[in-house]
Amino acid sequence: MARRTSLGDAECAIAQALDVVGDWWTLLIVRDSARGAHRFEELQRELGMSRKVLAERLKLLVDAGVLEKVPYQERPVRHEYRLTPRGRGLLPVLIALQDWGDTWVLGEGELMATATDTSREAARIHALRGTRVPDDVQLVGSDGELRDPVSARTPFTVLYCFPGAYARSESYPPGWSGIPGAPGCTLESCTYRDQLAEFTAAGASVHGVSTQRPDEQRAFAEKERLRFPLLSDADLALAAALRLPTFRAAGVSRLKRLTLVIDRERVIREVFYPVTDIAASVEAALTAVRERQAGGLPVRLDD
Repeated sequence: MARRTSLGDAECAIAQALDVVGDWWTLLIVRDSARGAHRFEELQRELGMSRKVLAERLKLLVDAGVLEKVPYQERPVRHEYRLTPRGRGLLPVLIALQDWGDTWVLGEGELMATATDTSREAARIHALRGTRVPDDVQLVGSDGELRDPVSARTPFTVLYCFPGAYARSESYPPGWSGIPGAPGCTLESCTYRDQLAEFTAAGASVHGVSTQRPDEQRAFAEKERLRFPLLSDADLALAAALRLPTFRAAGVSRLKRLTLVIDRERVIREVFYPVTDIAASVEAALTAVRERQAGGLPVRLDD
């Protein structure tokens, strides 16, 4: 593929960035790589583009340092395409585009930390059932160490995503209580705390995830005496991998409230979104785990 004509403004970072990722195929390749599609055949199947065009775009992204080729087979030599640190730096760009699309293209332009049951955003999240959390997704724990969001110790992980919770009430962004779906994070975490023994007995670990800094999560967890990990997706690795819905508040991309039930093989078995009744969503997650353990079908909150 011939390189596009330079946009010519050497001092404009926007123009220079678009010189690398201005073609819409390239951002979709980055999107699918973040979702765990690393091999040529996987990317070609997911994107439905011609092999010739895909090969050209992959070469462009490798040359630009966005992707790197990593061998996974020796005879014959075959490579995977993995995001570099430069490539992972594009994840907030993807999330910002998704947020804009959910709000202004698929939605009505309203700032919300939730969605309607019949929205295309909700349909996208419910379609996560049966898909896998990519193996290479790592989040930061309150101790600053990288952690897998999926527990290997228990048959299931209940991963609840929340917009934000703080140890001090004055730390919440201005206007927080007026954003539909935003309030209730303390109630949600404390409800999981109070029912943690029941989740443990059912064979599930509980992990909370927000895009807050680890120190903010640690202060909140200590204040509320949480006995399960809160994980930081501040770099939006999980949000990009699963195309989780977000909204912007106080200049930060924040996860909308949703719950995933994931098995030990990293397969998402149940999704609860939107969450409008917090206590009911916690009970529904517990019921889903129990029924999965018993070999039945989980009860869905939206049934």
